[in-house]
Amino acid sequence: MSTLTLYTNPMSRGRIARWMLEEVGQPYAVEILDYKGSMKAPDYLAINPMGKVPALRHGDAIVTETSAICAYLADAFPEAGLAPPLRDPKRAAYFRWLFFTAGPYEAAVTNKAFGFEVPPERAMSTGYGSFATVMEALEHAVGQSEFILGERFSAADVYVGAQIGFGLMFGTIEKRPAFEAYVQRLMERSAAQRAAALDDALIAAAQDK
Repeated sequence: MSTLTLYTNPMSRGRIARWMLEEVGQPYAVEILDYKGSMKAPDYLAINPMGKVPALRHGDAIVTETSAICAYLADAFPEAGLAPPLRDPKRAAYFRWLFFTAGPYEAAVTNKAFGFEVPPERAMSTGYGSFATVMEALEHAVGQSEFILGERFSAADVYVGAQIGFGLMFGTIEKRPAFEAYVQRLMERSAAQRAAALDDALIAAAQDK
């Protein structure tokens, strides 16, 4: 079996990849990188030239970008049941909301956090239109049923739920009931709790040094 290695930092989006690995249930190794040193070192830049985490090595394959890691792991380990099979109509919604959150949502939230507001007359020129439009679309997606795909949990919920959770935690999105209820359901999953405990322990250990 090819070795899985996660390159991460417990205070990063690597927490999402860790959660996804816990959902997959396969053994994996972890390499913790720091922002000013090892993350910018030549050895790691050969893995991810962006000098960012997370990155995933699976045998000879390397995957970066958190949404791509989630999608890759779901397909690499279909026995975990974290992605609809090919030709399943639900696969459309799975990809739609996974990459909606990686694209329009991420861009809209980042721009707003840094104080950049798209002028209404320029909304047509942006991939996400407006922050308000993105929030309405995402609220509709997570507020209709238990999970993105209805009653079935998937890798899309890992990524979408974690991003909404970060937004609620850091105050970059408003606390809408649909968002809070959705994240609460996801945080009750044992894999999410295991992943959070592992990363939180690393943070605590670093603070005790």
